[in-house]
Amino acid sequence: MPYYRSVGEVPRKRHTQFRQPDGTLYAEELMGRGGFSADSSLLYHRHAPTAIVAAEAYDPPAVTRVPNLPLKPRHLRTHQLDHTGADPILGRRYLLANDDVRIAYVSADRPSPLFRDATGDHCLYLESGALRVESPFGALDAVAGDYVIIPTSTIHRLVPTGDEPARLLAIEAAGHVGPPKRYLSVRGQFLEHSPYCERDVRGPDAPLLVDGADVEVLVRHRSRAGRPDGSGTAWTRHTYAHHPFDVVGWDGHLYPWAFSIHDFEPITGRIHQPPPVHQTFQGPNFVICSFVPRKVDYHPDAIPVPYNHHNVDSDEMLFYTGGNYEARRGSGIGQGSISLHPSGFTHGPQPGAAERSIGVDFFDELAVMVDTFRPLDLCAAADECEDPAYAWTWARPAAPPPAG
Repeated sequence: MPYYRSVGEVPRKRHTQFRQPDGTLYAEELMGRGGFSADSSLLYHRHAPTAIVAAEAYDPPAVTRVPNLPLKPRHLRTHQLDHTGADPILGRRYLLANDDVRIAYVSADRPSPLFRDATGDHCLYLESGALRVESPFGALDAVAGDYVIIPTSTIHRLVPTGDEPARLLAIEAAGHVGPPKRYLSVRGQFLEHSPYCERDVRGPDAPLLVDGADVEVLVRHRSRAGRPDGSGTAWTRHTYAHHPFDVVGWDGHLYPWAFSIHDFEPITGRIHQPPPVHQTFQGPNFVICSFVPRKVDYHPDAIPVPYNHHNVDSDEMLFYTGGNYEARRGSGIGQGSISLHPSGFTHGPQPGAAERSIGVDFFDELAVMVDTFRPLDLCAAADECEDPAYAWTWARPAAPPPAG
């Protein structure tokens, strides 16, 4: 994250003696990126964070991938995957993936196990419900509309806290996720033209101390066991001598953080603005964008819905999470839908949408977009919830305008 935080007790100088009430030293841990050359935090543990007493290979839920073949646009109805008894991590239903990012959906009603993903950051979007993110940095509460960024290798647990299940879109990167570089100064401060800033960002604000012994943590990590070329992943179950939530204080720039889509300030213009104005985060070979309620184009001859477009270098995925998405009216898209428009296919508004939009001055829509610069494969859960008629909806005649 682009700004410094300090939570709990930390010594005045880093890497110096910091003692517990019984006189023993707290165990200092540096958690950092880029080989000591990028963002980091220092955490102070009551017990050694290195003390594991067991390690064994773990078989995670299977994830299969097949190419989008034949190439066509897809519509996935994620709410058809809802069921009881799922947790927010092991219960994820993977929908789309490539070697840079995995996209999953889950409706969770029970806490997850402790989990550490050493392969990349997670960006979670909470469609509905409430969720508590617990980690050595403290607890972070999220509500509908919140994005939560969990840095690589952060041990964490996700706990649904509302009266209804927590519906999550999980975007799992093979690398790091953060604000777009064009919105940051060379020192990491949000610039004036950024659609959000430090005041909109929340992080843990108090230590979370949990006692326990022989505590299991599931770890996803890079491993040659995944693929012959060594580019795959594997899972291990570590048993820690003490609970990893034993940090009395920490400071630095690397920590879990939350940002509400409702705090994203839209950038608008006299004519239709392209998707980069909606960009919220960037990851390795992908971007995440937020489409929010906004005043739309105000040129007297403007057509507010998007023009037909073919972004030849990327696949476009949109998760529809609120309001009415005007360009997709008549396609079957609804709350919780995901559309996939792949490279190699020109996509645009549904028949009649351009004419209907003329004169409209406000769009009430909420959606999360992921554009990837390598093709997205389909996972098994996508087949379970696909609307097979979606690809042909542009060939239907436009609905006549309302009488009168």
